[in-house]
Amino acid sequence: MMHSTPESGTPPPVAPPGEPVHWLVRPRTVRGLWIGFGVVLAGLVLGDLLIHGHPGFGIDGTFGFYAWYGLGTCVAMVLFAKGLGVFLKRRDDYYEGDGEGKGGAGDD
Repeated sequence: MMHSTPESGTPPPVAPPGEPVHWLVRPRTVRGLWIGFGVVLAGLVLGDLLIHGHPGFGIDGTFGFYAWYGLGTCVAMVLFAKGLGVFLKRRDDYYEGDGEGKGGAGDD
């Protein structure tokens, strides 16, 4: 049986012989889940047209406010975490501790 590489560039999931591939890692299922979630999210944003909200501030009454606010907040958190990683980054061998005072786990 020939396995073709999907468009994503990752090889298809391979299960041990005699065992089925888990349904959540099948490419067809993953694609269906992405489409399904996209439809649900688009429906929720479009539902903003049908429901009259009671904004507490001027800007939260705009169309799709919670969608773009959530996306913007998520992007801000990722950028903050990347910036924080610059300050908290350690060498790859930080915890190896060779006993020579390099700040490893063996140092007291």
